[in-house]
Amino acid sequence: MKARATIADALLRDQALARNCLLLAGFVGTIAAAWTGFSHPRAWWLLVLFVPLLVAATVDLFQTHHSLRRNYPASARFRWFFEWLRPFLRSYIVESDLDGRPFNHDERALVYARAKGDVSTHPFGTELDVYSEEYEWLAHSIAPSRHAEKYTRVTVGTDQCSKPYQAARLNISAMSFGALGANAIEALNLGAKIGGFYHDTGEGGLSPYHLKHGGDVVWEIGSGYFGCRDSQGNFDPAHFRERAANDAVVMTEIKLSQGAKPGHGGLLPGSKVTAEIAKIRDIPQGEDCLSPPYHTAFSTPRELLEFAANMRELSGGKPVGIKLCVGYPHELFAVVKAMLTTGILVDFIVIDGAEGGTGAAPTELSDRVGMPLREGLILARNALVGTNLKGKVKLAASGKVNSGAAIAMNAALGADWCNAARPFMFSLGCVQSMRCHTDTCPTGVATQSAARQRGLVVPEKAERVARFQKATLDALHDIVVACGLTSPDGFTPDGLRQRVNAAEMRSIDEVYPFVEPGELIDGARDARLAAWWRAADPESFARRS
Repeated sequence: MKARATIADALLRDQALARNCLLLAGFVGTIAAAWTGFSHPRAWWLLVLFVPLLVAATVDLFQTHHSLRRNYPASARFRWFFEWLRPFLRSYIVESDLDGRPFNHDERALVYARAKGDVSTHPFGTELDVYSEEYEWLAHSIAPSRHAEKYTRVTVGTDQCSKPYQAARLNISAMSFGALGANAIEALNLGAKIGGFYHDTGEGGLSPYHLKHGGDVVWEIGSGYFGCRDSQGNFDPAHFRERAANDAVVMTEIKLSQGAKPGHGGLLPGSKVTAEIAKIRDIPQGEDCLSPPYHTAFSTPRELLEFAANMRELSGGKPVGIKLCVGYPHELFAVVKAMLTTGILVDFIVIDGAEGGTGAAPTELSDRVGMPLREGLILARNALVGTNLKGKVKLAASGKVNSGAAIAMNAALGADWCNAARPFMFSLGCVQSMRCHTDTCPTGVATQSAARQRGLVVPEKAERVARFQKATLDALHDIVVACGLTSPDGFTPDGLRQRVNAAEMRSIDEVYPFVEPGELIDGARDARLAAWWRAADPESFARRS
């Protein structure tokens, strides 16, 4: 039987000097500094350096939790230091301008420049590889438009809605109070007020910070029904009616799922449920707050539409929509089929892509669950066009929208407007430190720390929010003019080109199927679309056999 290793083995065997160099340095330095200090008083200051080193190395040698620190006293700590430093070194030193994820340096720099009012033009030509399979572009016209209106808006509201809303082409996507701090929410809402666009609350409830400055608000209602729930966590019509009547609330939105964590709820620990959050969310202070992955107010497509119609009535006729990251195509088709069979329409649908962001989500859900925006948006466009509902029911896109080109490309796929979250965070000063879930955001955006939020000055950041949105729409207008159109509504799939390989390009409607008006009802040419339509059941989200 092998003898148990001893401290002597650790200190004297198997590259002992290399492994224990800092322990030895701390010990020798401490003895030398103490000995020399009797004759040279200034030498006592060396103890400030060597004693902590000796203590740290000794603790590492005897602790039992980390084998690396146990075998390499003190020196192993440098691994954790560089692991902590790695994201910053990679972002600022190692990565090229186009390599970063989820947003590269050039994408962030564009937002920063527009938010600050700096020049956002680019010298010396594109840095993109135009022969890469990832390259895509918009077709321009020999005859640029002379009559394109600069800032067009979208009328949201079917004939079942008595208070339609005029939505901007770019708005602030869902970000809850709690995920973002109060100053960040205030700055976003004030920026929306200045720029004339809307601010989605996220599912964390309608907070005072969303309402303080009077910017247009879209109140998102998730499965937790925060701000409109009873003591059992179910939807409370009276609470909803009272708060939805606020003039700042211009639309309401039912969140079915989100791109970064589709089909997943969340738990806010009771220790974080302050009196303020408890009041906003209608939950008990100090108790765990569960947002389940499923809704209790409905369980079928028909019930979903009936719930939406009830919300529209309770809000006084304001538009109501749904937001989802597409999973099974037949489920989305089932909702559209239910609209045909019941006659109940939602006023808008927001498609969130799997590339969307969030403060915190399980890695597997972020990386491997949910449909990317492009495929989800095309599917929703086909569902509405193929049933003659496109135009009545408006369609919005959410997921990595940071430029006028992104808005134009989504418009070519069927989106009437776009929402963005992280780019608006960049406009507030976010530096993509990837610490949203730790409450230690260095710029005071994604944190509840009063000390860190102090760095975010609301009036100044609100101006940046408004400037970024306006400059992005200015860029969109330039693209509309270059493409010979009069508004973003004119973009079509044949004007968006995708490189298939270095020697071949195709328009996007040659890559994906795009149906003609009414085609799903009459019988889709594409076999997959036809199969999904047959599998859709307006009375159930289950696949029809």
